[in-house]
Amino acid sequence: MTFERLLTERAGLGGTLPSHAPARQILAAMLEGDAGIVPAVAAAFDRIEAAIDAVVSALERGGCLIYVGAGTSGRLGMLDAAECPPTFHTPAHLVRAIIAGGDAALRQSVEGAEDDRDAGVRDLTVSGLKPADAVVGISASGRAPYVLAALAHARSIGATTAGISCTPDSELSRTVEFPIEALTGPEIVAGSTRLRAGTASKIILNMLSTATMIRLGYTYRGLMVNVQPTNTKLEDRSRRIVQQLTGVSLERAAELLNQAGLSVPVAVVMEKKHVDRGAAERLLANARGRLGVALEGTE
Repeated sequence: MTFERLLTERAGLGGTLPSHAPARQILAAMLEGDAGIVPAVAAAFDRIEAAIDAVVSALERGGCLIYVGAGTSGRLGMLDAAECPPTFHTPAHLVRAIIAGGDAALRQSVEGAEDDRDAGVRDLTVSGLKPADAVVGISASGRAPYVLAALAHARSIGATTAGISCTPDSELSRTVEFPIEALTGPEIVAGSTRLRAGTASKIILNMLSTATMIRLGYTYRGLMVNVQPTNTKLEDRSRRIVQQLTGVSLERAAELLNQAGLSVPVAVVMEKKHVDRGAAERLLANARGRLGVALEGTE
């Protein structure tokens, strides 16, 4: 592998900045570079859409979504997975992530971990990989051995595989069924893919998980209806969601939530369908928890 040929390794805008450059000049150079991130993601739109469709199909068949990454890419996968339960009230196992070097690598770099192919296969297997799952590899360079081995193994057992990279025709893209390449170009600090490549990867992960959860009914009309009121802010948000969807006062919304066991979907169904908690819970169970189906009979 000739690393200098990788798009993410090439010298970029920072090469023209002297060490004594004022902060404003550095910021201007960074913003100039960052302006190309969204167009790079947009250019991959069709591939992102295809990956989302495949992930949704896998989860509808009873599979899970598993991210695999190393370094910054692994941390981004861990972050996206960790946000799904509080945002969408997904089961803890439904969206999960593994990172080269284990959880310790979240806080401190574990040198050499991304080169361990055997660990990639082992960690993915230990995580509970099944053929029904969708596995998404994340590697800015598209060549992290840990990620490549894990994704090759996932595909070999029949799992759905996708890959996010920032290099054209990357090894990761050639390994998976659904390749996504956001060609963000060189970094302001050459090779520091936590910057432009990391931002693009985060945008794509946001798209993938959010679109998947919307399609699966974990939201309703753009609202976090599965929010868990575990603090003051979320209690207030829950009341406002019930108010917005039912048209009742905030006081009445609070009463409904208490009667519903603090479940926003149950409270909304109780009010909209004029039923008690038990009936509302049965309607939601029959709708597989999808509020839109319980209320309207459609997705």
